[in-house]
Amino acid sequence: MNLRDLQYLVALADHRHFGKAATASFVSQPTLSMQVKKLEKELGVELVERNRGQILLTEAGEAVVERARVILGEVDDINRIATQATDPESGSLRLGLFPTLAPYLLPHVVPKIHERFPHLELLLVEEKTAVVHASLRDGSLDAGLMALPEPDDLLHVEPLFEEDFLLAVPADHPLAREGGPVDGSVLATEHVLLLEEGHCLRDQALEVCALAGAHERSGFRATSLETLRQMVAASVAVTLLPRLAVSPPVANSPGVALLPLVGPVPSREIGMFWRESRAYREFLPQLAAAFRVLPSGLVHSIAG
Repeated sequence: MNLRDLQYLVALADHRHFGKAATASFVSQPTLSMQVKKLEKELGVELVERNRGQILLTEAGEAVVERARVILGEVDDINRIATQATDPESGSLRLGLFPTLAPYLLPHVVPKIHERFPHLELLLVEEKTAVVHASLRDGSLDAGLMALPEPDDLLHVEPLFEEDFLLAVPADHPLAREGGPVDGSVLATEHVLLLEEGHCLRDQALEVCALAGAHERSGFRATSLETLRQMVAASVAVTLLPRLAVSPPVANSPGVALLPLVGPVPSREIGMFWRESRAYREFLPQLAAAFRVLPSGLVHSIAG
């Protein structure tokens, strides 16, 4: 058994197709197929069910792939340790972020990170929080940004910042005509648009709604903040939006009025998470510090 054979098996598990797995592994399909069969013979057990038009892993295959991912991750760490021994700020670092944060935060920090760490290759992965969390645990991500709290004894957390929510209402809404900050209690008479299940922002907004006595707008759940914004502009209902998502370089949305909330202001806290065993654990606090440096007035920095 060698590492290359394990890489081929993991690629097959990811793509469920010999041709696609071979392309991703930069080998021919016959080569990959032959090496997987060789691995099966060596282990004395069938790992792959080869049905026409469908590739499935056997129960043993699933278990082997799970362990292979860990082994390959540890080997990757060994290579990274060697690279960092000569240049601690070099190499490829895989960072996960969730969709309601990534496109609004990254324009503020990526250019500065590139300037501060010119030899660092920052590979950005946008996934829902549950996927980011799982990827941190299995080692396929080096670090991830998630909302606090995210209790997990396996992960170290470095708090970054606290971000306020704004109330987004149609431009012709009575609250928009009043202008100025509004008390969160006004939500008690509103139906609030929310994201679909799986978005951590949905859970945060539901918590705010529960405290304020608001109700979710039934029959509609958005897949993105941009859809929420358009529904508000269409006068369907109101919603809560994080400040980064409505601040430059994000363009203003015609038909939407943004109102600050008071008493108390709903917000979310963001932190950077990583496994203490990762090769980058000595460098990651420096990266976390770079994520705290945002334009004045956008967020409230939380010291690590």
